[in-house]
Amino acid sequence: MAVNDWRIVVMGVSGCGKSSVGIALAEALGARFIDGDDLHPEANKAKMGAGIPLDDSDRWPWLDLVGQELAEGSATVIACSALKRAYRDRIRAAAPNTFFVHLDGSREILAQRLGARTGHFMPATLLDSQLGILEPLETDEPGAVIDIDQPITQIIALAQALITR
Repeated sequence: MAVNDWRIVVMGVSGCGKSSVGIALAEALGARFIDGDDLHPEANKAKMGAGIPLDDSDRWPWLDLVGQELAEGSATVIACSALKRAYRDRIRAAAPNTFFVHLDGSREILAQRLGARTGHFMPATLLDSQLGILEPLETDEPGAVIDIDQPITQIIALAQALITR
């Protein structure tokens, strides 16, 4: 895949490091970075901030925006939960060559990270609902699963190697 064709979603539940990894990966690849959280409408942010999980009707317009951003312009890395296969399919409908980097970790590590995070609209209380709907990448989906229990430099090196192979 040519550099300008890179369409990458760094995915996973809240607290897995999507934004941090996404920023670093985009920098390493010379791509633009978009935080998918910034594409959520205010109504979605308010709902999550109140501890109410989003439903699919909340997510579809947001996922359409994620797909549109990936399809436009040059190489792009977007941090987006993309928890269900149907969500990833929706993104791929707009940006067919998308590669998914699934950041995976234990509930304990994720809860610890969420507990230490401040100033984010997504409360730690929604972790279990996200874990409950998470559908891991299937073998026919372009992507890779990376364990988050390692330094970010190793995560980036591994992701870069998997994307550029």
